[in-house]
Amino acid sequence: MTETADGAWVSLFSGGKDSSWALYRALEDGRPVERLLTVHPAGDSYMYHVPATELARLAAESVDIPLLEVEPADFGAGDVTDAGAQGDRELEPLAAALDELDTELDSGVAGIVAGAVESEFQTSRIERLADRLDAELYAPLWQRDPVDLAEAMLEAGFEIRIVSVSAAGLDESWLGRQFDADALAELRELNDEYGVHVLGEGGEFETLVTDGPHMDRPIELEYTTEWDGTRGSIRIENARLG
Repeated sequence: MTETADGAWVSLFSGGKDSSWALYRALEDGRPVERLLTVHPAGDSYMYHVPATELARLAAESVDIPLLEVEPADFGAGDVTDAGAQGDRELEPLAAALDELDTELDSGVAGIVAGAVESEFQTSRIERLADRLDAELYAPLWQRDPVDLAEAMLEAGFEIRIVSVSAAGLDESWLGRQFDADALAELRELNDEYGVHVLGEGGEFETLVTDGPHMDRPIELEYTTEWDGTRGSIRIENARLG
């Protein structure tokens, strides 16, 4: 078990594969994660995973860790022409939620878990939040090889669904598809042909973890698909724990 800072840990959590893997690794590493924290964007976002974040509460129930949700916020993406200024604006509700938890938790927030892989844009801002709280940042995916990460998730038993796509080479057939070894092989080919990131780090696709070794029960979904010819997402009709 890794020695960690005294106090509670908070895991930034969307229900997608990257934040779920970061949470799983933190728990395996013995970090005392006492809260999950989800920000629900009302529209496009530079900082946050967007689709199906409402299912984070089911995932949190399955993991059995209390969830703090920041209700839908319209960041006005596109209103600010400077991406850095937009990112800073989007950080405000996350900072407020962490301040709330720092006051609520007995020993304050000792550490923050984040699922960033390659985005310096996101990671630098989360590091600033951690520094402001004098908290440790744990980012186990940071600058790891994306194929190695994907294979580790699958080997650990993660069941992952693709819930949105928006990149050349990804058509409607990918919506709702399981992210498995076959999908990974195809994504590696699409990376060669179109530059599609195999983990969707550039926003090419988004995911939901429906089961994993850290979850007591799987998430079962009923959904339809929405496709506009170049991008699409699943629309959840019903979701429950199995």
